[in-house]
Amino acid sequence: MTPEQIKADYRRSMDAVGEIVTIRRYTGNGPNRPRFDADVRARVVDYEPDELVGPIVQGDRKLIVLAEDLIAAQVPLDLRKGDKVVVRGRELNIEAPDDNTRRVAGVLIAYELQVRG
Repeated sequence: MTPEQIKADYRRSMDAVGEIVTIRRYTGNGPNRPRFDADVRARVVDYEPDELVGPIVQGDRKLIVLAEDLIAAQVPLDLRKGDKVVVRGRELNIEAPDDNTRRVAGVLIAYELQVRG
């Protein structure tokens, strides 16, 4: 399969099971620091018990976010630890943004985010 075919498969899946979340990045310091918010669709799942190893702890969640959705929402593709995601009204910390696992032939299809909070 080509990257374009896989992107189409991911898009169909996201249309069926995705939900709107907000990617949030704060800048500056203090309680009134400015922030950038962008709404994108994501698949939100809990980790399975056998995945709770290393830095993944009970209560962490995995989010799959399409790269195309991030680009369309003008989210910088340098997602990093400390950025936030608002899921169902709750602000969660991005612990580990993974832009390698969901690449096909070098093309980024989706981010896999480990979030906590």
